[in-house]
Amino acid sequence: MQFSDSVTIAAPREKVWEFLTDPHAVASCAPGLESVDVLVPDEKFEVKGSVGLGTVQVHFVATVEWLNLEPPEHAELKAHGTAPGSAMDASASMSLQAISPDETKMEWTADVTIAGTIASLASRMMGSVTKKLAQAFFTCLKREVEA
Repeated sequence: MQFSDSVTIAAPREKVWEFLTDPHAVASCAPGLESVDVLVPDEKFEVKGSVGLGTVQVHFVATVEWLNLEPPEHAELKAHGTAPGSAMDASASMSLQAISPDETKMEWTADVTIAGTIASLASRMMGSVTKKLAQAFFTCLKREVEA
């Protein structure tokens, strides 16, 4: 499944970059994320959390690795996660463009593959769940960096 969107944030690009490349800062805005453990600073971290897919709450553990960091413009990452009887692989990228000294446009894409017992449920619900989670994340991001 592929996802993409863009959002305008009323904050300098460097401030947005700093927030989005800090796993603990991102975790504070990521719905369902319960913990973050930095394994290798600026390279790799592990997250634990849960996501609701209809009436099913799926608990997961994922390892996230930065593939390419070009401060403060572009970042790419990959993730591999597991949940009981299931697995998830994802790749994502973001680009930050300074619209003005105090305004940044973020464009992001994600490609997510889910296998196992939750795959059929996730494929039916992932679009609406992703939209809801992204909206909650960006509302929090704006609250944090636009202050």
